[in-house]
Amino acid sequence: MDTMRAYQLVAWQQPPELREVPIPEPGPGEVLLKVAGAGACHSDLHLMEWPPGQMPFEPPFTLGHENAGWVERVGAGVDGVRVGEAVAVYGPWGCGSCRACRRSSENYCERQAEIVTMGGGLGRDGGMAEYMLVPAARLLIPLGDLDPREAAPLSDAALTPYHAIKRSLHKLTPGSSTVVIGVGGLGHMAVQILHAVSPARIVAVDSSLEKLALAAEVGAEVTVPAGPDAAEAILEAVGGRGAELVLDFVGNDDTLALAARCGRFEGDIALVGLAGGTLPFSFFSQPYECSISTTYWGSAIELIEVLELARAGRIHAHVERHPLDQAAEVYERLRRGEISGRAVVCPHG
Repeated sequence: MDTMRAYQLVAWQQPPELREVPIPEPGPGEVLLKVAGAGACHSDLHLMEWPPGQMPFEPPFTLGHENAGWVERVGAGVDGVRVGEAVAVYGPWGCGSCRACRRSSENYCERQAEIVTMGGGLGRDGGMAEYMLVPAARLLIPLGDLDPREAAPLSDAALTPYHAIKRSLHKLTPGSSTVVIGVGGLGHMAVQILHAVSPARIVAVDSSLEKLALAAEVGAEVTVPAGPDAAEAILEAVGGRGAELVLDFVGNDDTLALAARCGRFEGDIALVGLAGGTLPFSFFSQPYECSISTTYWGSAIELIEVLELARAGRIHAHVERHPLDQAAEVYERLRRGEISGRAVVCPHG
């Protein structure tokens, strides 16, 4: 049996391992992908540290939920993709038949509890390997002339903020403002998307001066260092009235408190980051009629829209490429906050 290398989580709260595993053979309806790139996402760090028994799935499985590559082989009954075609993998894998899945929102599949796993790299084998098995062709989106190594982050780092922004797009009229808290992998894409699809003034917040410099380069009009004076600086930048949309890509107690300070009446605060913070809620804890929500990934249709923005040259993931045997080092650098943009593991160079 032919084998491949795969970077796998083998036990909760244990370091992942680079292992030799069999190359999967696609069955009926399945597609084998030759992985071009797999993005290293901060949420993987949370996954590694998760306590045993808290998730609906168990190790071992290959990490990497942000993937793109080339179709290597197809199983019986597969159509709509061709061998050699460059594709992005739509990350959240639902049942494919419930109401949410029928409208391409498998991120909100109504049968998640029955399916147990959440997708490749989330209970099933993901893309931190030379090959990846995708259970259905509907989960593959053609990339056209986009390089799959560069496009891999678009399937999460761009899709997730795009979905969060699109929900509030009607509020981002001329003269409006947005605040992006945390301009790492997702945040630097959020700045670009906001710049591409709305006239809103963009304020970026981060503790890293390097990441703030990247945010300014890709569309932020104002950058604010995180710290005790951040709220005052943000409110000054948005004219003292608060922002119509605040996107929190960190999600700890401090960033949530900052988001509540910087929103405005009838505005939106979207919590995307998974740092585990909480925000006390009361009548006066946020501006009047300011909505606070969580969002998770986006729909397959929204991924198609994201790829169209990329093909038009309006957004571009800032990528640093690494070979598969550097995956552990990549995640350690990510943990230390040393990656600006997105690190992508490229198993085939």
